[in-house]
Amino acid sequence: MSVSGGHAPKSASLSTEMAADAPPPPDVRPSRLILILCSFGAACGLALALAFEWTQPRIDAHQAMLTEAAVREVLRGPDHFTPLYVSGGTLTATAPAGADPAKLDRVFVGYDQSGKAIGFAIPASGPGFQDNLKLIFGYDPATEQLIGMKLVDQRETPGIGDRIEKDLAFVQEFAGPRTPIEGVKAGRGQGNAHAVDMITGATISSRAVIAIINKRVQALAPALQNYTQQQGGAR
Repeated sequence: MSVSGGHAPKSASLSTEMAADAPPPPDVRPSRLILILCSFGAACGLALALAFEWTQPRIDAHQAMLTEAAVREVLRGPDHFTPLYVSGGTLTATAPAGADPAKLDRVFVGYDQSGKAIGFAIPASGPGFQDNLKLIFGYDPATEQLIGMKLVDQRETPGIGDRIEKDLAFVQEFAGPRTPIEGVKAGRGQGNAHAVDMITGATISSRAVIAIINKRVQALAPALQNYTQQQGGAR
């Protein structure tokens, strides 16, 4: 139905009248908005800092517990062990002055009940098939043999690449071989003191573990040998 006489509809007139009666929007200065945003940001930052301060000691304690368990596993149950800091190609019992010990490269030397060193637990990391692999392995520089190996962080393909951690037969391959270790097809390493049987179907991940260990041993070999000689031998 058309509207005659050129008059606007009642609803339109009412809306116009209400708009005219509405109070003007508040005049908020830009400086006030900036102050509000800064205050909110500061409050959020403080909350995050307090949360970090509260949780970090617990995270560090949990990580220390996991590290201790891994060291004991790859060294086959030492009586005790101590950390050593890798600095300038040498191993030292104390961190360099001014350095944060938590951020320094470390290895752990294990001892038997008589106080004789039995080997080193060495953290290492490197690229895998999907992502970086983190592991720790036991090593005796006197015999150049591995004592054990444990994956501490891996994100390889479930059911395939993650067998480097879950396949106990593969993990046990790292107890005894001499470095540099060599990856071979299962059953073809007999008579080879350096051989480690790789996992069929997960050869890339298997090779990655072997490469990480070999690279780490090669980089640390001089420091490990020097420390061992200074202490009178690792066994």
